[in-house]
Amino acid sequence: MGCCSGRCTLIFFCTLQLVLGLERQVFDFLGYQWAPILANFLHIIMVILGLFGTIQYRPRYIVVYTVWAALWVAWNVFIICFYLDVGGLSKDSDLLTFNISAHHSWWSEHGPGCVRREIPQAPGVHTTESHSYITVMGCLMDYQYIEVMHSGAQILIALLGFVYACYVVSAITEEEDSCLRK
Repeated sequence: MGCCSGRCTLIFFCTLQLVLGLERQVFDFLGYQWAPILANFLHIIMVILGLFGTIQYRPRYIVVYTVWAALWVAWNVFIICFYLDVGGLSKDSDLLTFNISAHHSWWSEHGPGCVRREIPQAPGVHTTESHSYITVMGCLMDYQYIEVMHSGAQILIALLGFVYACYVVSAITEEEDSCLRK
């Protein structure tokens, strides 16, 4: 199998998935989104496994990556439905934080063009936790659409990775079979 084949393309898609997964992991950490943090962590591990399997000609590892790519597409479809309030899901719920905290997407306060203003508590009201009301104005794009675009990009790359992984597994097993027949 030559370098400019499906194998190199799969290596490229796995590397791209790693970069996009790490970027998404950073922003989910900033927003304390615990469910996506765990999913991204698993995704990074599975993509590394697929990358290793592709480089080392290990079809079983690539098959695991292929199964994960299908699950990753399903997870991202769920995220899109969550942020677009489809099917009884609500972006205002604490589902992605496991109901541990009231945090939401980092993009909700820090999106492109957003001006964030904190309104301090009323004088005389002192609590152990310093909370203030935050208003966000002037965003060029609502945060849910940024999250949907992230998930859409993840779906596109995962589907391309799925297709190329199937091709590479087929090519590797075909090579192994032809070597055994000789």
